[in-house]
Amino acid sequence: MNQGWHRFEVLSGEWRLCLACNRWVAGRSVVTFFRIISRLGDGLIWYALMLGLAVLGGEDGWRAALHMAAVGIVAASLYKLLKGWTRRPRPYRSHVGIVAHIPPLDEFSFPSGHTLHAVSFSLVALAWFPGLLVLLLPLTLLIALSRIVLGLHYPSDVIMAMLIGLALAELSIMWVFQTG
Repeated sequence: MNQGWHRFEVLSGEWRLCLACNRWVAGRSVVTFFRIISRLGDGLIWYALMLGLAVLGGEDGWRAALHMAAVGIVAASLYKLLKGWTRRPRPYRSHVGIVAHIPPLDEFSFPSGHTLHAVSFSLVALAWFPGLLVLLLPLTLLIALSRIVLGLHYPSDVIMAMLIGLALAELSIMWVFQTG
């Protein structure tokens, strides 16, 4: 399937957009900023949010934290399955000039696990606590952008991860609020 991915990237010109985004962060302070954002998306920020909701959010906080944890387990399983099936090489491995500004957590590119988790966790948290929008929307968008500019994902990896995260969160929200 790798040859098919390469052909898609060349025909669509997606690699050029990835290269442009990657070069945009060539300045040291910008790279550092996006490295920090990306590392927060490794899980630390989401675990802290779950803990904060459970401790400070009362009964709904506990429910929200458990809901996020359940969605996280499904999201991790789904993204590992998709990565193993599609086996899309990361941009920095396929295209000269694209630099990985941070080491990846795994080998393949599609879909972006950071983005999938950021979208699904944020939507679940917002279903319980809509006031978190001003914090979670920019964080989620920055995590998604960081994966492209750091040379770890193509835009289509991130867009599809957003759609998968949206679908997963929405299905879980419908189920939890209909049965709860």
